[in-house]
Amino acid sequence: MTVTSRDVAQLAGVSQPTVSRALRNDMRVSEATKERVRRAAERLGYVPSDAGRALSSGRTRRIGLLLTDLDNQFYPHIIAPAFNQLESRGYQLMLHTEAADNASVAERLISNGLDGVILATSTVDSVVPIRLRDRGLPFVYFNRTSAAVEADSAVVDPTDGMAEAAEELYSRGHRRIAAILGPANTSTAISRELALREALAHHGISIPARYVHRGPFDTATGQEGTTRLLALPKPPTAIICGNDVVAFGALNAARSAGADVPNDVSIVGFDDLPTASWPIIQLTTIAYDLEAMVRRAVDLLIQRIDEPGRPVEESAFKSRLVLRSTLGRIA
Repeated sequence: MTVTSRDVAQLAGVSQPTVSRALRNDMRVSEATKERVRRAAERLGYVPSDAGRALSSGRTRRIGLLLTDLDNQFYPHIIAPAFNQLESRGYQLMLHTEAADNASVAERLISNGLDGVILATSTVDSVVPIRLRDRGLPFVYFNRTSAAVEADSAVVDPTDGMAEAAEELYSRGHRRIAAILGPANTSTAISRELALREALAHHGISIPARYVHRGPFDTATGQEGTTRLLALPKPPTAIICGNDVVAFGALNAARSAGADVPNDVSIVGFDDLPTASWPIIQLTTIAYDLEAMVRRAVDLLIQRIDEPGRPVEESAFKSRLVLRSTLGRIA
């Protein structure tokens, strides 16, 4: 005979809805009741049905995470904490990738029966947030945002980290400072460039156009930009990169060009990915609590699903400079 949630409710001495809430770790149920329900379910060998839960609640308990390129070293570091946080809240993580940010991506997300979406790849001109809003599918911005639709977000505030980097560069004698920046249609590239320029301006330093290179947040951009910058008649003494992945490409290019890091050129990244601290790399970079930011994005999305009318909330995580061996002094 099939064991049902009613059987579990009877044994645990609670209502059937309480069983459902307890088994999905709903915060409205006390820990004592959750434990009583779990013991009853285990004793009876009850396994909740995903289909049954979806029918009874009108939810699939599935959350989409939209990424662009799984080969990018940044994204794997957000998948695990997102999975763990969602699992602890009774949700499943569904990965979705996009080759281009367009309307078909939004329709695919909507048609997959998701309860909500974490947007980790939004551009400022994206139509995806507009389509999701119009179709009533809750979402949260992670790392990048779009002005097209106001929505909950978990982002990095680069101000403190860039100010610390500028101070350290100035104190070490750097005046010819270049920047390899991300795509101009991403909020991360825009905010990091603005914070960098303002921080350097405080020390009377500007970044001329010849010292600026833009491209995707990938190693190829770092390689191409650094190769061009080091070939200039007066190359920069320091290069600030849009993220660590770009900085890894910059380090490769510097080595290929025969330049010593940091004696010939200093390189600074952004994100503090685990690879940045490897002894063979030792990248000076701007750090923030990436895992905490992922967890916050998940929490914001679930709150939005549970309370659609709540005020929009932005969580901005502070940044800080982490000094390692790729930042040196001018002799």
